[in-house]
Amino acid sequence: MNNNSTPNVKDHVTEQEWQMRVNLAACYRLIASYGWDDLVFTHISARVPDTEDEFLINPYGLLFEEITASNLVKVNQAGEKVSSSAFDINPAGFTIHSAVHEARNDAHCVIHLHTSDGVAVSTQQQGLLPISQQSLFPLSNLAYHDYEGVALNPEEKVRLVADLGEANFMILRNHGLLTCASTVADAFLYMYIMQKACEVQIKAQSGGSTLTLISPQILAGIQAASKQVTKEANGDIAWPALLRKLRRTDPSFEE
Repeated sequence: MNNNSTPNVKDHVTEQEWQMRVNLAACYRLIASYGWDDLVFTHISARVPDTEDEFLINPYGLLFEEITASNLVKVNQAGEKVSSSAFDINPAGFTIHSAVHEARNDAHCVIHLHTSDGVAVSTQQQGLLPISQQSLFPLSNLAYHDYEGVALNPEEKVRLVADLGEANFMILRNHGLLTCASTVADAFLYMYIMQKACEVQIKAQSGGSTLTLISPQILAGIQAASKQVTKEANGDIAWPALLRKLRRTDPSFEE
């Protein structure tokens, strides 16, 4: 079904939910514009404001460049639709997201991607290396989760959230990248920084020279101040400008 056939839901939701829908749709469009999407796979989810167990996620089968505020699907913790929608969601995709949302009250937005550079770093035993300034932000509170196959097993959720702990950045080994935050803007900026760190790492390794690692003392200092470091990487710094860019190029995300 074409997303243009989706009725506008603005008049049927709260102002707070509509704003979350606009921000989440913008995040999908930005991921597509940076080339980080994976056809109709991977997901970004957001908690509906003032609820504990209602979430917004993409309609399964639409490209990220087709996502709008109105065609996002509202589901409960079990991935069941709680409002009328012509679209279904990918249950395997929501397994990871529901686990993080349930375990972390502060995780209002969760982004999971399969970028080539992110997956490439996830396959390396040493994971993300401290070789760039960009790498220091995710390394300030980075978690890892071992690959267990396609995310269909509910029992994996327990292990995933245990591995995540209080981190905002996660590398899913042999799989991809994940960030979570209290706002869509923060989750996007976290992903932007971690993705950039992965791109730098793969390019640096392809140069064939010995890599220069950032000193353990600097890295330890960053990790000791992890909450302060990540909070200073505030998505609101860049988010308004990114929204302005989207509105200039294709404002249909707000429909």
